[in-house]
Amino acid sequence: MGKTIWLISKYAALPRYGPGLRLFYLAREFHRAGHEVLILTSDANHLANFPQSRTRYNREDVDGVRAIWVKTTKYRKTASASRVLSWLDFERGLFGMPRKGMPRPDVVIVSSLSLLSVVYGYYLKVIYRARLVFEVRDVWPLTMVEEGGFHRWHPLVVFLGMIERFGYKKADLVVGTMPRLDLHVRERIGQDRPFFCAPLGYAPEWAADETPLSDEFLRKYVPEGKIVVGYAGSIGITNALDPLMESIERLSGRSEIHFVVAGGGDLRETHMARLAGHKNVSFVPRIERNQVQSLLRRCDILYLSAHDSPVWRFGQSLNKMVDYMMAGKPVIASYSGHQSMLNEADAGVFVAAGDTDELIRAIISMAEMPTERRLEMGSRAQAWLLANRSYAVLARAYLSAIEQLPN
Repeated sequence: MGKTIWLISKYAALPRYGPGLRLFYLAREFHRAGHEVLILTSDANHLANFPQSRTRYNREDVDGVRAIWVKTTKYRKTASASRVLSWLDFERGLFGMPRKGMPRPDVVIVSSLSLLSVVYGYYLKVIYRARLVFEVRDVWPLTMVEEGGFHRWHPLVVFLGMIERFGYKKADLVVGTMPRLDLHVRERIGQDRPFFCAPLGYAPEWAADETPLSDEFLRKYVPEGKIVVGYAGSIGITNALDPLMESIERLSGRSEIHFVVAGGGDLRETHMARLAGHKNVSFVPRIERNQVQSLLRRCDILYLSAHDSPVWRFGQSLNKMVDYMMAGKPVIASYSGHQSMLNEADAGVFVAAGDTDELIRAIISMAEMPTERRLEMGSRAQAWLLANRSYAVLARAYLSAIEQLPN
């Protein structure tokens, strides 16, 4: 018998408005499995472009999924007081939302960020006797302390820590996109809670939506006859690209190896200035998400990185890993946390985060491999992703975890 499932996240989006579609893809699969689904989200989202509206509660139906997006206070900077005010305004909108005529939920899934929405989720659990699922995609406030420079006793950190512990204690099921979030839950509340890992996935329509870059554009930035090491993503403090930049400098004498760095961010100009005059690197302007695969497939090796932070001991949940494996290329990851995906697919190598010497050895080793071996690694990456990370597969496992909860 089908259930009614509400999915609540300030940063969920709908296909026509931009990225952040993970909850939509799960919701669509839940609907296809015979469940009634409602998404509650906000139009104040720095990753998506919702239309202007004078209406507080805006209703849409997409592929059988009902959605309500709440007109919410906007913000410009992701690290700002106005973003926190936007969180609070979204919660005010949730509690003030008329529920007459809305389907009574059997299951409420609250997905971060914002953590604050778990309070509304618990409210729904109480009044409807629904199951509450607390889904954590970013380990806040720990990430704020370890990577954002906040003091552990900063008022916002303390407040969010209280909300986080409340959510872990009150939820019937804790879900993490990181495979070992259960360890963090135990550290925070001193006990184990029912846990399930629902990682990031891919949707088949991504391939249909791809827009190829022009041959002229690719020839300008991706030279032929070289072993090309590519990076595509944001270029900022959190992306930990210093080891890559140092590697580019130190490998400038290896004329057969060329680096391509694509994306925008606060440190783009800094890195470009640092490598000015180096002919073994191309800085590609920011391209649209549906063009990324076109660039990645022209590379021979792909690179991603993370800081050496305690956050990663619970595992990674990186869109970039999905993008890279979709491209069917071997990956070098500067990453010292709990390993997953890449090692499971036998499709690349992990090197210690921040260790430039080890990174250079890995680049040279992979560059000197026979082409056939690199192609085999990339093929394994893509095959593993197709078998294990489609949203249809992930949604079935998610529903199974919910159904196994005791009554």
